[in-house]
Amino acid sequence: MNFSNNSCTSSEDLKTYQHYVYAVVYSVILAPGLLGNVLAIWVFKVYIRETKKAVVFMMNLAVADLLQVLSLPLRIYYYLNNVWPFGHALCMFCFYLKYVNMYASIYFLVCVSVRRCELIMRPLTYNSSRRKGDMLVCALGWLFVCLCCLPFPLLRNDTSEASGPASVCFSELPMRTVSIPAAWALLILAELIGFIIPLILVLACTCLTAGSLREPTAGAIPDRGEKRRALRMVLSCAVVFLVCFAPYHVTMPLDFLVKSKALSCTLSNLILRFHPVTLCLASLNCSLDPLMYYFTTDEFRRRLSKPEIPESMTFSRRLSCITGGEDTEKD
Repeated sequence: MNFSNNSCTSSEDLKTYQHYVYAVVYSVILAPGLLGNVLAIWVFKVYIRETKKAVVFMMNLAVADLLQVLSLPLRIYYYLNNVWPFGHALCMFCFYLKYVNMYASIYFLVCVSVRRCELIMRPLTYNSSRRKGDMLVCALGWLFVCLCCLPFPLLRNDTSEASGPASVCFSELPMRTVSIPAAWALLILAELIGFIIPLILVLACTCLTAGSLREPTAGAIPDRGEKRRALRMVLSCAVVFLVCFAPYHVTMPLDFLVKSKALSCTLSNLILRFHPVTLCLASLNCSLDPLMYYFTTDEFRRRLSKPEIPESMTFSRRLSCITGGEDTEKD
């Protein structure tokens, strides 16, 4: 089956509209996304050994967002100039990076939600070996996401030889011919693994964390404030998930139906104009995630509001003063 633009839509008008939407939204999120995620990585690097509150996962989430942000200038150039002079390989890499960022963000948002919920429900189970386990979960997550996102660029045709350096790029690349059963299988797997199962996990963690506030504060987490902070974090993950990724995964199967010419012209035109907006919302998480870190993570807010020395470093300096610097000289 060959997916092509629906014939009842003016392709030039649609292209102009899509390029305008992409250029505006990507320009808006570029600066805050770049600054916010660089700051997040800097802060989390300081605190990654000093806290167990899902910092490992948040740091990986910031790395995924930063990779996406770094590709935005090339995207903005293309949508402003309607020309891609950077070669097919770089086009495919930026196209691939978009989906890697989206599904890596989904994966790590789930990990953050599960870890914060687990620390409230079973606080004594987390130790140094679990922290090493988190590193392994991150590595396996990156590998899984990178492998699962390979079909997105592989299903696109290379038009660089035919059209020269001014070739089209990204979603305007023509699709390869695939059978209808294969296309539906890929679509269902993407929806199920990339959206539905993660959504269930995030909502379940939100409900469990909220339910813990109604339980008596006994055991290792006597502070209700800690539970409220955990709930704030899990709720923020759910909000980012629903705002950024839910609309795209609702319109993705509809866009598939449009390209297969299975819908009326009126409905097709509506979907073709709304689908780019949902794709932009999926990129908005690059700017929303740093806000989530700031308002839900004490370490992040403290570090930005007042440059401070980590406690371990302060203790080392005090010990050095007491011993007259002897321990430092021995090291």
